[in-house]
Formats: sequence, structure tokens, C-alpha cells
Amino acid sequence: MKRFIQTAFISFVTIGTLHNTQAAPSQVADTIFYGGPILTVNAKNDEAQALAVQGGKIVAVGFKDAVTKDWKASTTKVIDLKGQTLMPGFVEPHIHIVMTAMTEVLWLNLSNFTPKYDTIDTLSQKLKVRLKTLPKGQWLGAFGVDPSRTEPFMAELTADVLDKVSTEVPIVVMNQSGHILYVNHKAFEVAGITDKTPNPGDGGIYMKDAQGRLTGVVVEASAILSILKHAPTPSEAELAAAMRKTAKMIASRGVTTSAEITLGLMLGLDNEVKLFNSLVHSDDFPLRVRAYLYGPLLANGTNGLKPNDGDDKLRYVGVKFVSDGSTQGITAALNEPYIYPKGTQFRGNLDYSDDQIYKMTKPIFDQGWQIATHANGDRTIEQTLNTYAKLLANSPDPKARRLRIEHFTINTPEQVKRAVKLGVIPGFTIGHVDYWGEAFHDKIVGPERANRIDPSGSFKKEGGRFAYHSDSPVSNVGPLNYISEGAGRLWQKAPRKVLGSDERVTVDDAIRAVTINAAYAMFSDDKVGSLEVGKQADLVVLSANPKKTPVDQIRNIQVKETWIDGKKQAWY
Repeated sequence: MKRFIQTAFISFVTIGTLHNTQAAPSQVADTIFYGGPILTVNAKNDEAQALAVQGGKIVAVGFKDAVTKDWKASTTKVIDLKGQTLMPGFVEPHIHIVMTAMTEVLWLNLSNFTPKYDTIDTLSQKLKVRLKTLPKGQWLGAFGVDPSRTEPFMAELTADVLDKVSTEVPIVVMNQSGHILYVNHKAFEVAGITDKTPNPGDGGIYMKDAQGRLTGVVVEASAILSILKHAPTPSEAELAAAMRKTAKMIASRGVTTSAEITLGLMLGLDNEVKLFNSLVHSDDFPLRVRAYLYGPLLANGTNGLKPNDGDDKLRYVGVKFVSDGSTQGITAALNEPYIYPKGTQFRGNLDYSDDQIYKMTKPIFDQGWQIATHANGDRTIEQTLNTYAKLLANSPDPKARRLRIEHFTINTPEQVKRAVKLGVIPGFTIGHVDYWGEAFHDKIVGPERANRIDPSGSFKKEGGRFAYHSDSPVSNVGPLNYISEGAGRLWQKAPRKVLGSDERVTVDDAIRAVTINAAYAMFSDDKVGSLEVGKQADLVVLSANPKKTPVDQIRNIQVKETWIDGKKQAWY
């Protein structure tokens, strides 16, 4: 006969109510954690004293005495946290794992998230140093140049600049946003692109000067890939090693579940499905993965994949579309013009017409896939909300489809209300506030629009759910950073200021944005995202309690361990 334990209650100052919850035991626990704060992130935001794991799942959460009495035996491994904090493993709902592996491991990484900005000269010098060690026959690839964080503001690596590095070796340098590529004339030559080559469609542009000559600036995926497809590809062994290294980096930031948000974009769908299937189930890949197929590849179908194919370690849950560019790259589609350059009337570009994006998403939606749409600008958000409203028109429970809008950067109050009503989950690249806040406020869109970037406070007020992410390699993976940024909204550049004080949220809300809400955004909240009986034992051990740490110092908390299915992961 099953044995039930009466739920106990105890009140704590500032931490709410603690509940003992446990399943009926059939055997003893494999592991019990105690000796530090255990943040459950459950509906009541309880803090517990102990947690027991059996067979990879959580079987008890509550008071130490009750948990150890009912679950501890001589074979149970008892872990004293010694004051450290136990939380649900962080969930990253928007990472380009393959792109991160290729750009940060295989390419030269030029990303600079320090307050000291680069110049064209310093960037060129770094490329020249890399060129000296480049194997014969290889292209010089780099990632992380950002004109909005370069001195002078918006200085670019044009083809003429890159030709001074080399006219013999093809050079490709990807903008930090991932939406712009800078190439030298040799890369154009190898790719067969001339001044007369038409743009490839799907938002892709080969930028030209007033005389119709290629500038070396290439915008959006279709144009970027038309060049990169001519570059030498890394071997399977090189790719696998880079992917493992990237997975361990992500895990070292406390993440136990991550999206691959554009499966197939870099290497083709078949190749990336094969790559993930071979890696994710191995012992040296310390992440769960939720995969989103890259929408423009699916004109001929989904290669046999169906929604929710896979298992708890690797599952295919959605399809991702990209409908505009980068806000800091000044390519996202806005309702009103950018303020840079002064006097401009440029509002950015939509990648698709209303009819095109609806026709692309409708069959995918009807197949049951979750849809995630990249929409940075308010003009694109409006198009996306209109598309979603049409798709959901006949749905008995629209919110159950959990449609996503990625970034939701420049927005209006009305769009927030519409999104909440439709059950849309926005994913905020909260690093926009930190790394680009000053540029948005002073130079790109002006104070009024900048203050509403990543509108966490507005979504909270309207009763909606939101998640935080890195969009890696666009910004660094680090959920503890996101908590600091979401709750504090301080921009990085001195003098530091709060960007949109009304959009700040509590630390508890920011924690939910990197745990249970992020899991909800990927249909994984029944398995991960909170520490509750029956869920997978996916855990992170932190050096300090983020709820007891000054907001701007949360980012400095150390990640000590991650656990998946009750097994400690090796990433150090």
C-alpha cells in the first residue's frame, strides 16, 4: 500500500512557505542534497532544505529530517552543499550551437564585450596575425566584429579594408549579430559574385556603393551562405570536437538544457541532424538539446522529422523563421526611421512580405510544429503578430501552441498586450540592454524606443511569460548575467545608466526567465525548469544564492557543478 506523508508547512522570513513533497518510495534514494539553500522555482517559489534523487528523477523535496528519514540508506550518496545553492539547471531557449562551435572554436574569435572598444586598425592587426598561421588553402574566417561597439561608431571592415590584410586569401568576417558578413574581393571572386550579381532573395543583399560597386558588406543568411558555401568545410572530427567543446562551455555556465535554434542553417539539415544524433547521447556532451529546424530549408519537407520526434536528451520541437535583421546592425525593420545616420529615413527591411511569411508558416503550423520567428523591429513584430493571429484563428486553445517571437527588441505597448493575449512567448536577448544599451539610447533609436527594449516589466504587468537567452554567439552564454541584466538593466558603457527602469523585474522573475519560463518556451516544463517531484534531476550548484546577492553582482556568482538525470556532468 502506498504511503503518504502529510504536507508540512513552515514560514520563513523573505522566502515564503516550504512544502514537503515526495513520491511513494519503492527503494532508497541514489543521492540526497542538503546543507544549503535549495531554490525550487515551483509555483509558490518555495525554498527547501533537502532534495532526493532516484533513477534520475526527483523523488522528494522538503525538510531535511523528513527527506533523509524516508529516503536515506547506507547506499545513498549524501551531498552536503556546505552553504552553496542548489537550483534547477538553467535552460537556454535560443542558442546557435553549431554556429557557436564554428565561429568561436574554428574561426578567429574577435568578440569584445569589454568596455574598451576596438578600432579598424586593431581588428585588422588581429586578422594579420591569424593570417600568418593559416594553413595553406584555408580561408581566413573570423567572428565578432561589431561596428556599434567600434571606435569610431559604425566603422566597418569593407572589402577595401580587408584587401589590405590579403588579396590572395579569401577573408570572411561575421558581424557580432550574425546577420552581416564582411568579405574581401578575393572571397567575392571565389564565390563568383560580381557587381552585376543580383541579390539572392529571402532578405539577402550584396551591399553596393553609389557607383554600383560591391562594398564587401553582405546582409542576411541567403547572401551570407552564398559565399560561405564555397569555403572549405571542417572535417567531421573537427566539427565533433568543436561541438563538444562548445557544449562544455555552455554547461560550464550552469545550463543543462539548450536549444539549437536554427538546425541545418550552417551545414544543411541532414548533416546537422546526423551530427546531433551522434553527439548528444554520448557521455562527453553535457547538455539536453531541443532543436528548431531552420524554416527556409523546408520547402521540400522536414526530411521525415515530425513534431516531438526524439527523446528526453534530443528532441525536435519547432521550426525557426527569420523575418528581419539586427537592431544594433541597423537592419531590423522599424515603424519609424533609425536616428543614425542623422537625418536618415531608413527603417530597415522586412525579409518577407505578409503573404510570403504566412504561406511559409501555415503548412508547418498545420503539421503541429511550434513556430519561432526572429523579429527585432516593431514593424516585424507587427507582421509576426498578424501572421500568428491568422494561424491561431481556428485553434480551440491558442495559448497551447506556445508560438514564440525571438528578441522582440523594439516594440510598442500594444504589441505586448497582443502577444500576451495570443499566448506568445517572447525570448529576450537581454544582453541588448547591457552591451548595446548606450548605443541604442544615444545613437541608434533614441531614448523613447531604447527604454522599451526587451520589455520584461511590461510582459510581467500584462500577465505574460518571457524568457532570457544569449542568442550565442551573438552574446556570451551566461544565465547569471541575464538575471543581473533583467533585474538591473544597467548598460555597460560608462557612465552606467539604467535603461528603462519600468522594464526591470524582480530577481525571482529573472530567475524564472532562465528556468521554468525558458523550459515552457520549449515544451519542456513538464520535465525540467523547476525542482519538483517527478521531474528530471537536472541541477546546478552555485557558489552563492542569487536571491541574497546584490543585483549587479549576481553575474559574478560561480557555477560549481551541473547535474543531468542525477549524474554530475564533466565539463571542467
